[in-house]
Amino acid sequence: METIAGPGVVTKSARDYAGIRVVTPFRGMFAVRDELMAELYAWLDERGVAQGNTFFRLHVVDMAGPMDVEVGVLTPDGEPVTGDGRVRAGVLPEGRYAALTYVNHGRRANGTLIDWARANGLELDVAEDPAGDAFGCRYEEYLSDPRTERMKTRWRIELAIRLV
Repeated sequence: METIAGPGVVTKSARDYAGIRVVTPFRGMFAVRDELMAELYAWLDERGVAQGNTFFRLHVVDMAGPMDVEVGVLTPDGEPVTGDGRVRAGVLPEGRYAALTYVNHGRRANGTLIDWARANGLELDVAEDPAGDAFGCRYEEYLSDPRTERMKTRWRIELAIRLV
């Protein structure tokens, strides 16, 4: 893992997005993410929606079971998108986040950020749930455009987890 920035605490404003949310096993989750990105890009292109960065949000994490995840694209014009049932409008909530920008090795980056937050007495916005760890907001924002940079090991990614 190459650390570009952080870990640190950042304050974020609320941001509108369009996304597709699914439940999928951890194993194979990134192939599902890639399929959802292609589907979402096509949906947005067909409707002429301005597109910002893509992100992968982890709503509920259960590494041994199903993961509740969402692929989203920020809509920078500030206007919420009208979805169709499969694609839905959403908002990444404002707040203070533990954040780390990195290249390569997402699992290592997640571990680094969570360990750093704990070591610094920061409380993550997460609740225990029968389905796993339910996060108030945890996501990876792709600062590299996945449509133009095909090598995932080169993507610049900001990992952010909202704090209590």
